[in-house]
Amino acid sequence: MVSKSEIKLITGLHQKKYRNRHGMFIAEGIKVITELYKAGMDLRELFTVDADLFSFTGNRAREISENELKKISQLKTPNKALALFDIPEEKKAGNSGIVVALDDIRDPGNLGTIVRLCDWFGVEDLVCSTTTVDCFNAKVVQATMGSLARVNIVYTDLEAYIRESGLPAFAADMDGENVYTASLPEQGILVMGNEANGISGNIRLLADRFVSIPRFGRVQQTESLNVATATAILLSEFRRGYQ
Repeated sequence: MVSKSEIKLITGLHQKKYRNRHGMFIAEGIKVITELYKAGMDLRELFTVDADLFSFTGNRAREISENELKKISQLKTPNKALALFDIPEEKKAGNSGIVVALDDIRDPGNLGTIVRLCDWFGVEDLVCSTTTVDCFNAKVVQATMGSLARVNIVYTDLEAYIRESGLPAFAADMDGENVYTASLPEQGILVMGNEANGISGNIRLLADRFVSIPRFGRVQQTESLNVATATAILLSEFRRGYQ
């Protein structure tokens, strides 16, 4: 059974200020919860309609009814389980290899997908501006499918980080050089901008180079690519010659 005070606590964690206050975040779904636990995230509580779904938790899984799960879930169709994990202590951003930097990314799905892309392409550090959506937002956590535990995500003053990192900054821009023909280094910062406005003026001034993904469509009227899709293509090109 889930008490009224627990329902209040859990539903409050859908807001960033309460996540920060309690040092916890929500994860939903068997796969996401399992991946986070196996990656070493500290599990605080696990609520599920069937405790047998989680053999690794011992007696820590609390069986609840589907109706109770609906009361604490943010999903329209709850996915059999909801867990509370401790927010890990933030580490400093690295300054080697390929680093992805996000300038004011607002959509949780985009951020979650970019976290997964970093995990896939072996990008250890994802540096976010302070205005980028919180990576512990429940929708972001859901979209990462467990990759959240394997990528070092840092929120900081993006301008200061780029200045002080010592790495060349590559800004994604429609008018940049063709990424398919550009010579790309093994180390650098790939900067991706806001969904609607692109990279902010101050960050653009710090870019060493601008890179773009050319359009091949006959009509050439597509305005832009989704930021997560663009990140996937650009990371693939950065990694192409360094396998």
